[in-house]
Amino acid sequence: MLREEPRDRGRARTFFITVLESRNPSIPADIALAGARLALAWVFIYYGAGKLFGAFNGPGLHQTALFFADTAHLHPGGFFAVFGGVIEFGGGVALTLGLVTRLAGMALFLDMMMAMVTVTWANGIHAAPPRTGYELNLALAALALIVVCLGAGRLSFDFLFKSRMATSDDTSSPIFER
Repeated sequence: MLREEPRDRGRARTFFITVLESRNPSIPADIALAGARLALAWVFIYYGAGKLFGAFNGPGLHQTALFFADTAHLHPGGFFAVFGGVIEFGGGVALTLGLVTRLAGMALFLDMMMAMVTVTWANGIHAAPPRTGYELNLALAALALIVVCLGAGRLSFDFLFKSRMATSDDTSSPIFER
C-alpha cells in the first residue's frame, strides 16, 4: 500500500527527478555526452576563471566589469561581470561533475545568447580581427542546448542521485509506481 505524501513535496520530488533524468540507450551515447560535457566545461571554466580571477591571462573582474559596462552596455558592469563569471565558471564545474546538468546547460545557453545579443551580433558571424563574430557563441550555445535536451548521461552525479532517489524507501510518488 502506498503512503500519501504532501502535494508540494511530491511536486518538488517529481521536478528534481525530471531535472536529473537521463535516458540514453547505450554506453557510446553516455561516453559521447560525457565528452561533450567535458569539452563544453573546459571552455566555460577557462573563460569564467578569466573573468572572475584573471586566470589564464584573462581580464579579471575589474576589466570585465568595465567591458560589460562600456561595450555590452550592461549596467552595473560589476554585477554582470560577477554574474557572468559565476555562470560560466560554476556552470563549467557543474558540467564537469554532471551535477544539475540541465540547469547548468540552460544557464550557459542563455549566457551565450546574451553575449551574442549584447556584443558579437553586430560584428556578424565571422568578423575581421580585432573584433570577434558570434560563431563561437553560436557553437557553444548549440552544445549547451544539446546537454539541456539529452541530460548528463549515466556517467554523472545526476544519474547517481536519480538512481538513489529511485531506490529509496519513499517511493510513493506516481513516477515510481510499479
